[in-house]
Amino acid sequence: MNDAQQPEPRWLTDEEQRTWRAYLHATMLLEDHLDRQLQRDAGMPHIYYGLLVHLSQAPRRTLRMTQLAKDAKITRSRLSHAIARLEKNGWVRREDCASDKRGQNAILTDAGYGVLERTAPGHVAAVRQAMFDRLSPQQAAQLGEIMKVMAEGLQPTDVNADLPWLR
Repeated sequence: MNDAQQPEPRWLTDEEQRTWRAYLHATMLLEDHLDRQLQRDAGMPHIYYGLLVHLSQAPRRTLRMTQLAKDAKITRSRLSHAIARLEKNGWVRREDCASDKRGQNAILTDAGYGVLERTAPGHVAAVRQAMFDRLSPQQAAQLGEIMKVMAEGLQPTDVNADLPWLR
């Protein structure tokens, strides 16, 4: 297709542009707010806290590394780096998979679980203060529905999709 045959881009309307910029601004500020709270209270970034939460909710506090990358929506190399840092703190350990020698499991240690127990109240307070205390129950429900629709639309179903956790 040459340039003359390219369809005209569907530019954002002024209202869509305002909504998009407000979304970007709010999500950047929220992520920074949560990162600062977790760095202050536990010496870890928000992404590391999320990894610990995923592990805490897994049976025997254990997940295959590939599953943890998928759950966290991050690349395997980024996960490997994060797990190495969490191992250094004594919060996570790695073990080879018993059923598949090629794979590894990440396991939340008792020390890591303790960090979550101490950090979770402050984190929940930060989330509540930043989001839920500012929204009416109806707005919170609408936001939840909107985010669900967006996530479902963005979740690739093609087996050949370029997914972060497969990189």
